[in-house]
Amino acid sequence: MAATTYERLQLHITPEKFYVEACDDGADDVLTIDRVSTEVTLAVKKDVPPSAVTRPIFGILGTIHLVAGNYLIVITKKMKVGEFFNHVIWKATDFDILSYKKTMLHLTDIQLQDNKTFLAMLNNVLSVDGFYFSATYDLTHTLQRLSNTSPEFQEMSLLERADQRFVWNGHLLRELSAQPEVHRFALPVLHGFINMHSCSINGKYFDWILISRRSCFRAGVRYYVRGIDSEGHAANFVETEQIVHYNGSRASFVQTRGSIPVFWSQRPNLKYKPLPQINKVANHMDGFQRHFDSQVIIYGKQVIINLVNQKGSEKPLEQAFATMVSSLGNGMIRYIAFDFHKECRHMRWDRLSILMDQVAEMQDELSYFLVDSAGKVMTNQEGVFRSNCMDCLDRTNVVQSLLARRSLQVQLQRLGVLHVGQKLEEQDEFEKIYKNAWADNANACAKQYAGTGALKTDFTRTGKRTQLGLMMDGWNSLIRYYKNNFSDGFRQDSIDLFLGNYSVDELESHSPLSVPRDWKFLALPIIMVVAFSMCIICLLMAGLFHPKVLKENTLLTKSTIPSKAALQKRRN
Repeated sequence: MAATTYERLQLHITPEKFYVEACDDGADDVLTIDRVSTEVTLAVKKDVPPSAVTRPIFGILGTIHLVAGNYLIVITKKMKVGEFFNHVIWKATDFDILSYKKTMLHLTDIQLQDNKTFLAMLNNVLSVDGFYFSATYDLTHTLQRLSNTSPEFQEMSLLERADQRFVWNGHLLRELSAQPEVHRFALPVLHGFINMHSCSINGKYFDWILISRRSCFRAGVRYYVRGIDSEGHAANFVETEQIVHYNGSRASFVQTRGSIPVFWSQRPNLKYKPLPQINKVANHMDGFQRHFDSQVIIYGKQVIINLVNQKGSEKPLEQAFATMVSSLGNGMIRYIAFDFHKECRHMRWDRLSILMDQVAEMQDELSYFLVDSAGKVMTNQEGVFRSNCMDCLDRTNVVQSLLARRSLQVQLQRLGVLHVGQKLEEQDEFEKIYKNAWADNANACAKQYAGTGALKTDFTRTGKRTQLGLMMDGWNSLIRYYKNNFSDGFRQDSIDLFLGNYSVDELESHSPLSVPRDWKFLALPIIMVVAFSMCIICLLMAGLFHPKVLKENTLLTKSTIPSKAALQKRRN
């Protein structure tokens, strides 16, 4: 089968070359990288010098050019996530960045510092959890897309056939992708979330899988990347697929999320919530149409669920979205505005049923994908729900989990796992797995975009809003505020470097990293920490000196101090 990469690899290092040896059964290929000329060639095992230093690796992430020259990035540790239709899925958990150069003596002190910073940027991206791969299965495509392919597609390498929106190391693999003969060494890596469980309901065992694929187009962090770009790519675009595998039959339900697709920004300015700014001169319709033209081609009908507030600072964005949909006049696109915070205020999250009832008929119309054990397609999903809030994280994830549960209810009944009249919510063991997986998905997406775990996960995990959940949301919001204002600039630069949006030019006359910082941005984090510490101390002191506490302490003191009569008695 052509659509595989080598699973077992050995890296042999000499002063002149890197040799990546394929150790799969019957393989004799060795990828050779010249550390001086950077030339990539294919050799055989006998060409590896016995003097080489050898270590096992689990994949080549790619190569990148920094100030010191080229670097090879490899996967050094992996963790098994599970098996997907007899294909093993792995999470990459550790990486190594290897310099082609044997010495850094050719660099100035400033270049050395810049190179060190660029390496720190790469490590920053690689330290964010959520890189997944398979040597034998195409993780970048949905089941429905894979079912509708040509024989030529099946013969392509994993790199050639992959959906480039979700290949996070596409830029790093550009040198290998230019040489088809080495494609079996080129491993496409997905960034997002994958959760796999073997479940049982009514004594019937099935596999339940949740996959979120994060787009590498217009990728970035919360306040630095909003809206769309000129190509129509939306910020924080994530495709989420829920899959069921039972007795050879496979069913899936796909949803998407992405930033409001107009040209807008929300740059950090030390305010808790910076005011969103809609670009007044951009051609919004051009970008908007590009976005939805591609979405309709890929997914079919679009049902937009806009969850932002319909008053305050979020109101103009809701109005702009509604106006654009109306002006476009595309019958394939429907728009629903649901003010999540207004409808669910005072912890009335049961009111989400209003939205679910409103879209129930549309969801039945969109359907889901189902293929039987013989490979015959029984139903196709005719479109997707495209949900969004401001960040496309917390509110969005809650609604997506409810839509996915409704689809799963129908699928399991059709497959014969659930009896007629049985409700998925009544299956306690599975409900716990389901809710925790969706909460974990929320946390993964939030950490990748906002830098912290998701808010509102207490509802996703338990089905109700709790006081503890509100406290945790407050803590995560505080951390988000700090990161968004003081560390996300570095994170954004790191992602741009990793994805190839910025390329290092060692011939630049001045360092691109030498822009001096305003003293306020150096002092404010320290001031914040001190202020927060003082706030905690004040709260603790307020508790100690509360009248009720003082009274209790006084009574306790009196009870422990002996009276005059008792002292006299002791003396006698």
